Amino acid sequence: MKIKILFFGIAKDITGVNALDMELKDTFNSNELKDLLKEKYSKFNAINDFSLAVNEAYIDEVYSLKNNDTVAIIPPVSGG
Repeated sequence: MKIKILFFGIAKDITGVNALDMELKDTFNSNELKDLLKEKYSKFNAINDFSLAVNEAYIDEVYSLKNNDTVAIIPPVSGG
């Protein structure tokens, strides 16, 4: 299956790209994607937690990815 990954904030700095097309096995979930990103980009391990949005909707639980999904990697946000 093919998915598109969008990177924001520090996630964009870590990968060096705004977006990435990725080919995955037919059954892949959001937790597996997080693990894959941490394996491919070791600096993701320094981020305590990052959120995922799939097709512009935040996901809170393990989500089974589907062909042509767009996944946004959203790092923690702090402000004051």
